[in-house]
Amino acid sequence: MVRLGIILLLLSAGRVSAQEQPQTPDPQAPADAPVSSEWWNLFYQATSIGQYHGTFHSPYEDAFSLQDYPERDASITTTLFLGLRLGENTQLYFDPEIAGGRGFSGVNGLANSSNGELPRVATAEPKPYLARLYITHDFGFGDEKESVDSDENQLAGERPMKRYTIVVGRFTLTDFFDNNRYSHDPRTQFMGWAVMYNGAWDYAADVRGYTWGWMHELHMGNWSLRYASAAMPKVANGSQFDRRLFVNRGDVFEAERRFTINKHAGAIRVLNYENHADAGTYAKSILLAEQTHTVPDITLTRKNGTLKYGFGVSMDQEITKAFGVFSRLGWNDGKTESFAFTAMDRLAAGGISLGGTRWHRSNDTVATELTVGGISGVHALYLAMGGHDFLIGDGHLEYGPEYVWETYYSARVYRGIFANVDLQHVANPAYNQQRGPVWIPSIRVHIEFGKPDFVKHTKS
Repeated sequence: MVRLGIILLLLSAGRVSAQEQPQTPDPQAPADAPVSSEWWNLFYQATSIGQYHGTFHSPYEDAFSLQDYPERDASITTTLFLGLRLGENTQLYFDPEIAGGRGFSGVNGLANSSNGELPRVATAEPKPYLARLYITHDFGFGDEKESVDSDENQLAGERPMKRYTIVVGRFTLTDFFDNNRYSHDPRTQFMGWAVMYNGAWDYAADVRGYTWGWMHELHMGNWSLRYASAAMPKVANGSQFDRRLFVNRGDVFEAERRFTINKHAGAIRVLNYENHADAGTYAKSILLAEQTHTVPDITLTRKNGTLKYGFGVSMDQEITKAFGVFSRLGWNDGKTESFAFTAMDRLAAGGISLGGTRWHRSNDTVATELTVGGISGVHALYLAMGGHDFLIGDGHLEYGPEYVWETYYSARVYRGIFANVDLQHVANPAYNQQRGPVWIPSIRVHIEFGKPDFVKHTKS
């Protein structure tokens, strides 16, 4: 009933002029000419991030703490995006990827970790792996079409304006859910884990952020409904998937409403997720520790089919052509083990993004945001008693929300080449008022190219 009410609210709200896509610059402008259909395309990206943090107040620490000594770390990813048209409304996408690097303290000690390009893998050496391999098919309703441009995992051409789409294969759920115009890509926008995506959404994924599953979308012009079911890892932050999909899996539901206000595009999305995993609960772990006079260990209370659920809201609104605002809110039950993404039960985030038109740098962007992360009372008690999640745990805790303020400037050096400077300030790292604050400056270099750098076969 809650999910149905949310969907009905979104579909009936906002009687402003509704348009198809938030990226549409002017809903009153004449329609563009149809885009030629690509049979295939190929894109490439490479991103390298260097980070540093110095010493900070740290009266104590544990194995999962951010370490109180200077650390200099770097990451690199490189990806090929290959698209192939199998039929008029059917496409295949294949993305091989190489990633390497080592995060601060083994990517431990921050719930809102500072580098979205770094997973918690065991080795820093660059490793090749399959990022995406999926098929998508549109079932169209009516004759109305919309044009889409060539892009990563998107073939140029026309799609039915009203359609039902099925996607099957390997992907990341964030490809389709919790989108946000101003904060959704750590390669070009904000880098913090809990601002690039909703930190309270423990989305189904392996240690690198990908999964196997299917996604369904009903797209009706100015609104969309989505559902996906995907594989959960066998263990928290694991690299192998649980194949007992009727027992353990991640289900996601989202309703999206697109609109314009004074000819400026905006969108709001409401998300609900329900994970079933071989996971433990904080209350049982505390009870067991009290009975045995030991430190609580959530792995001792794991049980197949354990439910974890939560909700999220994502909003973005263009104010002028070069200026926009965004926000996210998130909540989950806070009772169940943090399992796939990060250790966060509550989220409030908001920020602004400004293009460089005013200083004659139209391809530059400066943006700033504040993320406030929190955990439930029983989760905080578990950590205070010395328990660990898979990436945080100081051995003790004086609870306080984790505040991360992040600002970046992205400058286009040449077509397809961007240089960025980023600064993050973390107060109460891992929700601990007795540690921090921590300053984290970063430098990021991002390269991307495709069309027209690659030749593509097209059919008019």
